[in-house]
Amino acid sequence: MTPPIRYTILPARPEAHLFRVTCTVEDPDPSGQQFALPAWVPGSYMIRDFARQVVSIGAQSRNRAVALEKLDKHTWRAQAITGPLTVNCEVYAWDLSVRGSHLDTVHGFFNGACVFLRVLGREDAPCELEILRPGRAPYHNWRVATSMRRNGAKPFGFGSYVAADYDELIDHPVEMGEFALASFRACGVPHDIVITGRHRADLARLSRDLKRLCEEHIRFFGEPAPMKRFVFLVTAVGEGYGGLEHRASSALLCSRDDLPREGETEVTERYRTFLGLASHEYFHAWNVKRIKPAAFAPYDLDRENYTALLWAFEGITSYYDDLALVRCDLIGKKEYLEVLARNITTYLRAPGRAKQSLAESSFDAWIKYYRQDENSPNAIVSYYAKGSLVALCLDLLISDKTRGRKSLDDVMRALWRLHGLTGVGVEEDGIERLAGETAGLKLKRYFDDWLRSTRELPLKTLLAAHGVEMELRPAECGEDKGGGPARSKNAAGLAMLGIRARAQGNDTAVTHVLEGGAAQEAGIAAGDLIGAVDGLRPGHAGLDAALAKRRAGERVGIHAFRRDELMSFEARLKRADADTCVLSESAGARRRLLERWLRPGARQT
Repeated sequence: MTPPIRYTILPARPEAHLFRVTCTVEDPDPSGQQFALPAWVPGSYMIRDFARQVVSIGAQSRNRAVALEKLDKHTWRAQAITGPLTVNCEVYAWDLSVRGSHLDTVHGFFNGACVFLRVLGREDAPCELEILRPGRAPYHNWRVATSMRRNGAKPFGFGSYVAADYDELIDHPVEMGEFALASFRACGVPHDIVITGRHRADLARLSRDLKRLCEEHIRFFGEPAPMKRFVFLVTAVGEGYGGLEHRASSALLCSRDDLPREGETEVTERYRTFLGLASHEYFHAWNVKRIKPAAFAPYDLDRENYTALLWAFEGITSYYDDLALVRCDLIGKKEYLEVLARNITTYLRAPGRAKQSLAESSFDAWIKYYRQDENSPNAIVSYYAKGSLVALCLDLLISDKTRGRKSLDDVMRALWRLHGLTGVGVEEDGIERLAGETAGLKLKRYFDDWLRSTRELPLKTLLAAHGVEMELRPAECGEDKGGGPARSKNAAGLAMLGIRARAQGNDTAVTHVLEGGAAQEAGIAAGDLIGAVDGLRPGHAGLDAALAKRRAGERVGIHAFRRDELMSFEARLKRADADTCVLSESAGARRRLLERWLRPGARQT
């Protein structure tokens, strides 16, 4: 029997944001055991080099020091010994994100990839983890929340936990502190909602809504659910958004105002945002955690794992996260079409969609999508945004060509049967082949257009065939996200400078200059601080207000600081592009097609 790798973690100095972590190997490699900390965390495709947060590290065996040699940025080798070997380290934790670790006097959170050393050559060994309580009085009321299997620890308690191997060990993030807790069952599976941070959430309503949503996803793929228990680990802050998927939990970062409050009955736009985030990460429990690219089976945690399939694992998930909300009646058709229209607007406003294909976006995620700079909108396309729209097109195309007998739903269930249940990774052409086989259609030319070229997607045609009219209009202001009709008759004449910006006091800081816009032609650059338009400071009203009554073709003088130098520009304003999407339900017979799409039960009758 393989002896387990034993770990301990202690919030040793919360005030200094330091975890103390140990890793013990009973029978280390006699030639010198090697240890490594992952360079990235699965689900977040960027090299993060977690070893940079190791403050100190040492080793011992039978109370005697053992020398450690550092081999590269995240790998150490212990001197050759016989008998048990323990490596101990201090890890700095001050990254309040879903992908990192964070510790203060209020709470602690960590992803295993940030803190637990990998014993090279022993990744398949079982792991035991002892989560230790900080010793001082202020922490006596702290509890622990994780989906990791208990091995003696009481529910939500400090103590012993167990994982089948290292991959499972780092796939169960841990929250500790004084958190709010609510529970429900979805298709018989226990689910917990853990909320850290100050909030006034209606936990009873949140439980009811998430139960409905989770049951929609479970039944979509088919019971039983692949997990025996699931935990939503929610961190509520002033402003924030993010999520990271795990096999039996999800880490969510949200604005506290996104959570529902007691007395509210409608699904507000902010609450809809939270539900969409929770839906996205929950769908991932099937799509990417179990149905995964062959490139991720297994993960290579030392370096980038390249695949051109992120459009499917993130984009298809993004498509279903909102679709599930309308299918389980948390939102209505009108609200769903508004959300979809806003997603289309986001995609159409990215000049980079004409430069980078969806397959390229997926493959280059490590160096482009996760490392965006001031030119990114002009150079890249999001595999989330375009990927979700390709999923939409594929769904509608299959349904149209098969007269409703098949859809993308059938493709996803086939992926689950062939890959999710078996653990066999999806080859790079696997989704395309399986989609064609499942639908009984030749789809290669569509995939060539949608994945490997920058041609525009046939959104208007496919939506029209399913009872939805698509209209494009110019934006009315910088805050116009689409989804609704124009409020002003003068919108067609809106003048645009062609920048993205943020307020900085009474000035406007340029964050991005868009390809082909008036600002780019005038020489304005990202980082410029605009202080005046035609000699007048925009003030608190902002740049939108300063340009509101301008017309396309007008010339305006702009003064801006670039570093510490005052610059003058003359910009000829341009007409706003018709890139703001509005979707509406068609009248007449095609309404049944819309129902068949949004209510898949109709497909089965």
